[in-house]
Amino acid sequence: MKIVIVEDENLASEKLERYLLKFNREISIIKVLSSIKDATSWFQENENYDLVFMDIQLTDGLSFEIFNRATINKPLIFTTAFDEYAVDAFKVNSIDYILKPITFTDVSKAMNKFKNMQNLFTPQEVIKKVVDEIATKKTKDRFLVRLGNHIHSIKTTDISLFYADGRTVYLVTNNNKKFILDYKLEDLMNVLNTDSFFRVNRTFIISINTIKDVVVYSNSRLKISPKVSVDKEIIVSREKVSLFKKWFEGN
Repeated sequence: MKIVIVEDENLASEKLERYLLKFNREISIIKVLSSIKDATSWFQENENYDLVFMDIQLTDGLSFEIFNRATINKPLIFTTAFDEYAVDAFKVNSIDYILKPITFTDVSKAMNKFKNMQNLFTPQEVIKKVVDEIATKKTKDRFLVRLGNHIHSIKTTDISLFYADGRTVYLVTNNNKKFILDYKLEDLMNVLNTDSFFRVNRTFIISINTIKDVVVYSNSRLKISPKVSVDKEIIVSREKVSLFKKWFEGN
């Protein structure tokens, strides 16, 4: 089996290679690529590989940019320290998503999943199956919140944004009411419609309908002005600017 690794941290790529060879000594790591530029050039010229392990945040941007410049028709397994890219990952042939720090158990499970899918489906069917699964993921249309002794049900369409303040997560409605929510931001992105909501940084998840204005901020970042009032600036993280623009445009 021929595997390509896209990873900009030497220690991480070496660790992954050790785990893969421990899983199966017949695996061949045919190429290790460390940047969007190098990966784009290599994938444009090569098709003789079976599987790709790919980090998402590389030194020159998010690895999703590679797919805008080169065609990758083989299955991928993403490795990343961030969980908010899962839905985007499954849109580009991913069959699994491993959160760093990775373990041998993580790699073994991902490789066994790949082998099982190979036995059941053709590569194109594998990709279609995973994409269909993520596309049909159940999203919440209501959230329960508590105000004193009263419980309210709030429609997702009535939510302007979510934000974290320490360990507390707040829900802010379109009419500027604020409620404490028993969720983590990471968990919210698993149940929200990602066409309507975007996690712009570690603190904020915003609705497309709440954006009043977007301006270029320092160091090419973006600053969002919402239709509701919040006491913190909403700045799109530098590594998410490209994805935000695509989401804001409707891609």
